[in-house]
Amino acid sequence: MNILVTGGAGFIGRWVVAKLLEDNHHVWVLDDLSNGRKENLKEFEQHPLFQGLLEGDIKDEQLLNDLFKEQFDICYHLGASINVQDSIDYPETTFNNDVTGTFHVLEACRKHWVKMVFMSTCMVYEKANDDHGIDETNPVKPASPYAGSKLAAENMVLSYYHAYSLPVTVIRPFNTYGPYQKTGGEGGVVAIFIKNKLTGKSLAIYGDGTQTRDLLYVEDCARFVVESGYADETNGEIINAGLGRDISINELAILIAKDQNRIQYVTHIHPQSEIPKLLCNYDKAKDLLGWKPKFSLEEGIQKTEEWIQSTNLI
Repeated sequence: MNILVTGGAGFIGRWVVAKLLEDNHHVWVLDDLSNGRKENLKEFEQHPLFQGLLEGDIKDEQLLNDLFKEQFDICYHLGASINVQDSIDYPETTFNNDVTGTFHVLEACRKHWVKMVFMSTCMVYEKANDDHGIDETNPVKPASPYAGSKLAAENMVLSYYHAYSLPVTVIRPFNTYGPYQKTGGEGGVVAIFIKNKLTGKSLAIYGDGTQTRDLLYVEDCARFVVESGYADETNGEIINAGLGRDISINELAILIAKDQNRIQYVTHIHPQSEIPKLLCNYDKAKDLLGWKPKFSLEEGIQKTEEWIQSTNLI
């Protein structure tokens, strides 16, 4: 197939591109490099099926019109503003990229009849109230402009399924981590903790550390993203993916640093957008796709640490 990945130079996008090439598809990437990096795609430059990286903005209608002449079969729409704190500080930028940008990509998909897989987030949810975990019927509570923008875009995407019968799928992966994730800022708690451990720094925990996360290794996430695009059964659906196990940030810090003395508690920078308990119920992904995670948290952390050690990120 001919496949477009917006945001394909980003952390998860890079792994989605790798999986699509492994599955023998022709792959194009559109990315403005605000979050992504050219280096993430460097290893694919000589791949015979990789059609290249186009640096550009998803809000550029003319660029999209020209690009979609390639007659894509699927568009994996991962391009977005993803930083929660930035969305609180600069909500207009997040709205423009995540809602207006998604609308323009969606319109291009409608005009050229291309299936869209829309990458949303677990941040749209209210907390998990029990050990059943958060399934797709769980109440939503967008507590940041990032989550609000994603939820608005989800509704727009699903409206095209109902109004035009356009094949679309909304996916809500839980907290994804692994190689190629940035190790600074909001790069991800696992990557930041591992880097700080390796460089002899303290592991800073926001708040009291009792908040939990369901941490999904990136290769499992990419496989979920890609397979949700292949299956007709996913059309018009919202689907979660996660490990199905949550861990408190306190426990995660000990698991990574193996030393209580390395932990430092700091004032939370955005407590209003914190979700106290994130635990994924991925039964729907299992039923529709036969998907389940292959990597345990311990295996994923080990692979991530080995990758960070092997790069110049420390």
